Amino acid sequence: MNRGAVILGGTAEFIDLLGAVALLLWGLRMIKTGVLRAYGAGLRRWLGRGKGNRVAAAFWGFLATLGLQSSTATAVIVAAFTARDIVTPRRAQAMMLGANLGTAVVTLLLSSGISWLAPALIFAGVLTFNLGHASRSRNTGRALLGLGLMLLALHLLGGVTEPLRQSTTLALVLRGLETAPIFALLLAAGLAVLASSSLAVVVLVMLLASAGIVGPALALVLVAGANLGGAVPPFLAVQAEGLAARRVALANLLVRAIGAGAVLVAAAPLGQVLQDLLPQPGHLVVGAHIGFNLALLAIFLPLLGPVAHLAAWMLPDRADQRPSAPSYLDDSLLALPEMALAVAARETLRLGDMVAEMLERSRQALTEADAAPCAEVARLETEVDRLHEKIKLYVARLSRAELDEADAARASEVISYAINLEHVGDIIESGLAEIAVKKARKKLMLSPEGLAEIRAFYDHTAENLKLAQAIFLSRDAALARRLMDQKIVSRKLEAQSAEAHLERMRAGRQETLETSSIHLDLLRDLKRVNAHLASVAYPILEDLGLLRESRLRSAQAKTVPLPEV
Repeated sequence: MNRGAVILGGTAEFIDLLGAVALLLWGLRMIKTGVLRAYGAGLRRWLGRGKGNRVAAAFWGFLATLGLQSSTATAVIVAAFTARDIVTPRRAQAMMLGANLGTAVVTLLLSSGISWLAPALIFAGVLTFNLGHASRSRNTGRALLGLGLMLLALHLLGGVTEPLRQSTTLALVLRGLETAPIFALLLAAGLAVLASSSLAVVVLVMLLASAGIVGPALALVLVAGANLGGAVPPFLAVQAEGLAARRVALANLLVRAIGAGAVLVAAAPLGQVLQDLLPQPGHLVVGAHIGFNLALLAIFLPLLGPVAHLAAWMLPDRADQRPSAPSYLDDSLLALPEMALAVAARETLRLGDMVAEMLERSRQALTEADAAPCAEVARLETEVDRLHEKIKLYVARLSRAELDEADAARASEVISYAINLEHVGDIIESGLAEIAVKKARKKLMLSPEGLAEIRAFYDHTAENLKLAQAIFLSRDAALARRLMDQKIVSRKLEAQSAEAHLERMRAGRQETLETSSIHLDLLRDLKRVNAHLASVAYPILEDLGLLRESRLRSAQAKTVPLPEV
């Protein structure tokens, strides 16, 4: 009976431990999700500012991680920026060094031990989430709730690990780890990989050390292992981002591996030094975590070049590896104008697909009052600019050869359509997306009628983009006439919505008065987008003799009297 009670008690304690760890991880996930959704665009802009010197890059990586509470999320974002040439590999590595230090500082904040803060944050998070109507306020509530759950989980973990002090089995296991530091390092790294967070493992080590279960030397090894394991999930997450992103994530992994190896060799003397400086075991673990990442920052910030070269040596360029984009613009086809024009047209259609995604993201940001999709608009705009430039240069090189009249005309169409698509991308990013960000930031709401009119204009624009893509591919005259007719519809949609908007203003509708400039700016930009899309029909209709040089009626056809002075 007593043995059964002991077994049941041990099982209950183990379940409590699993539940507390799960709550800790879930709280961390809620913080990361809430912050990314509410402030993702701002964080990406912060990271984008790190394109200057390496110290500034590390600083912005540090700040972004303080907001995200996860160096893994920061590392994935930075690697994606590197793959798109927004940030150089060396600056990206500096950002990751700063992000690692940011995670260590987060551990210090979580170990403050303020008992009333957890329920206060949970209450504030639930209140903000339930009362908030905008996406940003609800996601802010989600982040506050996640932080409160993390602090509550730490309190539960402290209670669960207290009885473990008397556990002879655990004492034997940990005594074995002290004599096998390599295994301890790999165990902590594996736990960090499974949890996708070094922070959770370091917090667990802190609690075990506070309970007297883990000694200073073993605590140092476990902290180093947690940091090593924390660099693995970003490396796995960016495998599809391209070679540049993988090299940056690998460089981060190498830096942490070197640091973990150094700790493994000098764990005993370092542990004694830290114990003298920080007698309390919990503070020792937090100090070790901060010191580990601070040392990596100080040592490797001047050595970004050699680390980048090492990563490039370990992940070399492959002869059979295609460039990431554009993948079809093959210089060997320049001697065959028909083939070269075909692949240029193929890439221009891909350019149109990217612009269509930008348009949809801007619509999502506007209608859902969520600025986060605008970060994707900015990323796509960079890709659009890069692909547009590649297409122009490719067709320019092709045009140096002797082209017949038909091929020269098609080359001109490709260049013209690519330029117009690039202009559309600029309008979406600097116009429609910026308006959506402004609306979300100021917590403004369009009137139901106004929102319906904008949605209808967006639908009309998306259909025109599909039509323009079809016309560019097929050069169908009937579709070209239809697109020109749609340009007239665009003007009518703008005029009718503007008039209806002014009527609502005259009626004194509060939401209309607050969003007047937003509504009219949206109409203007959508009209401009449609005008650029209609340009694909011009060369086709001109070839058929169906396009007049001017829409003005001749003076002989109709005399318009001048107004009296």
